[in-house]
Amino acid sequence: MVQAPVTRRCRSVPVSSCSAGNYPGGVTATPAPRSAAPASGTADEAGPGDGLVRIGAIVFVVGAVATLATVAPLFFDTRPFPTAAYLVSMLMGVGFLIAGAGVLRSVAAQRRQARSAAAEVSSAPPPASATPAA
Repeated sequence: MVQAPVTRRCRSVPVSSCSAGNYPGGVTATPAPRSAAPASGTADEAGPGDGLVRIGAIVFVVGAVATLATVAPLFFDTRPFPTAAYLVSMLMGVGFLIAGAGVLRSVAAQRRQARSAAAEVSSAPPPASATPAA
């Protein structure tokens, strides 16, 4: 077991009086504010296949609830539900397939984007050399 503190943080002293050896760079009492506008290409944007994944998750949850509802009468010795309830419980597998299709669509779009980026880099002219030709 560790008996002594592992870090060399300043304790019970103001942040401004911490020694410079403990932290790289300057130490401030408040963090720098984040920018209000997100950069383009962030995770907030919906990509191809995201809608299918969301729809698949909803269908899966509906099927899971239906499966629990159709299995419950077996434990409580009550009359089983009609066949339609068992058919609704099959939505669990359908939702899984829809979500899987969304993931595959997203993967294909990312691969296409990576290939086009690689093609742009390979077709770009080489940078000019620093040494002049004699």
